[in-house]
Amino acid sequence: MDRRSFIKNAGVAAGATAAATLAAPAIAQARQEVNIVSTWPRDFPGLGVSAQRLAKRISDLTDGRLDVKYFAAGERVGAFDSFDEVANGNAQAYIGADYYWKGKHEGWAYYTSVPFGLTYTEMGAWIHHLGGQELWDELGDGFGIKCLPCGNTGVQMGGWFRKEIESADDLKGLKMRIPGQGGDVMAKLGASPVSLPGGQIYENLVSGAIDATEWVGPWNDFFLKFYEAAKYYYYPGMHEPGGYISFGMNKGWWSGLSATDKLIIESACLQECELFMSECNANNGTYLTRLVKEQGVEVREFSDEIYDAFGAAAKEVLEATRAHSDLTNRIYESFDAARTNVGSWLKLADVSYSVKRNRVLGL
Repeated sequence: MDRRSFIKNAGVAAGATAAATLAAPAIAQARQEVNIVSTWPRDFPGLGVSAQRLAKRISDLTDGRLDVKYFAAGERVGAFDSFDEVANGNAQAYIGADYYWKGKHEGWAYYTSVPFGLTYTEMGAWIHHLGGQELWDELGDGFGIKCLPCGNTGVQMGGWFRKEIESADDLKGLKMRIPGQGGDVMAKLGASPVSLPGGQIYENLVSGAIDATEWVGPWNDFFLKFYEAAKYYYYPGMHEPGGYISFGMNKGWWSGLSATDKLIIESACLQECELFMSECNANNGTYLTRLVKEQGVEVREFSDEIYDAFGAAAKEVLEATRAHSDLTNRIYESFDAARTNVGSWLKLADVSYSVKRNRVLGL
């Protein structure tokens, strides 16, 4: 080898060595650990599996550069401690139902669901196109939180009851697991609402600590075996007509992300929102049939008299929340405008079509 070739090759080798030396720390710095806590137990049918799927998707979309560590309820903090864990910066994000935080601010309830509120379709229109996200951001700013929708359960069932509910009077004295403003409505009608994490409902229902519970719908409810303690399954649920699930992030952490990583997280959440809603719809009919045929569950419809009582109580509850703060009032007004505008259109479109289609086909 001549002198010139030797110097050239040595230079290439030195450059490669230097690049390798610099590359390792650079890669290490680019990799970021992301801790996500949840309000659902691990492998919890429906909600828990959806949360785990979202956490994995974020990691997969970044080829592990966002190194996501998922913690189910109780694995890092308790279910109802998830908000504070993220607000304090101890974790980067939570997956849960924002109405759990209404004790911190009444506005949070609107971002899961409120009585006589928005369906999944209406909720999406409000959040993405009619000012809902902007108000959500304003609400979150007061707590150092940035939220995105990452799932929805659709119109929920009214709940599981040990006894028949034939009139509004039958609700008096009833101990029922029902969080959020739905619980406030039940309290107006004389019931005693109880807020429990999903993983604690079954034991309380079986022991008699509660007389009734709402959860989600046939698919999710089947696996929790509520039918072992309560045989009356009522519909439709006035309390959660379109229960949004939230991906709540520490605002400081979110603000420090690159535009690319923000877009990845937004896209992953939107995908899970659609995927989980369609998954609920795909499974609810099958599991409703199994509840009835295999477990002897009696499916009952709330009477118009009971629903009218729900409506009167809900009006009082929602009006009272408006006085909580200027922000809550503005959230309510925006929410109510979306319910009127989008709901009026869907009445002519989706609702009318479904009623006529089902009549023709005998569904």
